[in-house]
Amino acid sequence: MSHAVTDAKPTANAPAARRLASRRLPRWSPLTIAAGALAIGCGIGAGAGLSSRIQWGLISLIFFVAGSYLVTARVEGRRQAKDRVATSLVWSSFVLAVVPLYSLVQTTISKGAKVLDGTFLTHSMNNVLTIQPGGGVYHAIVGTLEQVGIATAIAAPMGILTAVYLVEYGTGRLAKWVTFFVDVMTGVPSIVAGLFILSVWFVVVGTAPASGFAGSLALTILMLPVVVRSTEEMLKLVPNELREASFALGIPKWRTITKVVIPTALGGISTGVMLAVARIAGESAPIALLVFGNNLINTDPFNGPQSSLPFYIFQQYGNGNEPSYDRAWSAALVLIAFVMILNLVARGIARWKAPKHR
Repeated sequence: MSHAVTDAKPTANAPAARRLASRRLPRWSPLTIAAGALAIGCGIGAGAGLSSRIQWGLISLIFFVAGSYLVTARVEGRRQAKDRVATSLVWSSFVLAVVPLYSLVQTTISKGAKVLDGTFLTHSMNNVLTIQPGGGVYHAIVGTLEQVGIATAIAAPMGILTAVYLVEYGTGRLAKWVTFFVDVMTGVPSIVAGLFILSVWFVVVGTAPASGFAGSLALTILMLPVVVRSTEEMLKLVPNELREASFALGIPKWRTITKVVIPTALGGISTGVMLAVARIAGESAPIALLVFGNNLINTDPFNGPQSSLPFYIFQQYGNGNEPSYDRAWSAALVLIAFVMILNLVARGIARWKAPKHR
């Protein structure tokens, strides 16, 4: 009897459970709600005379969130409705973040492709009037590659070794002070780094600097804390079991760091260095203070002024004429492509050096 009663209860409640489980919105319902909200937003925007499409999109977004909550609450209940609203807000935030990025890239490509060709990439501004079309960005590309390369050659080893000290050895007061100063340097404006190198150069050399190397020193200050922080986080992700296994085999600590810890974190370290390079590649304030800019090709970073892509963009846009505007937008497109290539290289290195699971 007890078994019969026990079996009968689920049977009696089964239809109600099935009805409760069947109250689900179809998968196409978010798209339908979004289409309806978009139509309402566009109608309100057009009827109110709003000229900005962004305002239309914001109105549609409000109706989409409200519509998702009302429809879901009606069909699935208030608990599911709150979850649906949270999901809608996440997707809306993603769209709001992507729209400005897309607009930036689309505008730069449309305006920068006007004069971007082989001549623009292989010629300088020597003997070219700013009010006339022509000229190129080759001298700025050379300056950027040399200045960023020197800064990377200085900052990358220093940053990696500093991070190794903080993670593997730093336990005392010195480590706390190093961490504090790294945090402070992270927020130092680029103009302050340029002024610091300018003042030091005056004291040491006695004359105003005019070289790519001086600009590289300022870029090193900006790059160093990024390398330290990213490398430090990557080293912390290395499992302690690997270190303990190496110590158990009698291997000294310095060799464990060089043969076990750093190779394991090499993918993340390389990514952090590349991102730091991309961060300093767009700096123009230190270059304006220390390198001065140059319309000629100067391949010697230790003698004479140089140019760079960010300073070239600033210089051309400041000329205030249509040919200069076109050159500025084309140089901006070259700079974006340079940073994008660095990010792709970083992702490739990270995937190549990632631990292989067998």
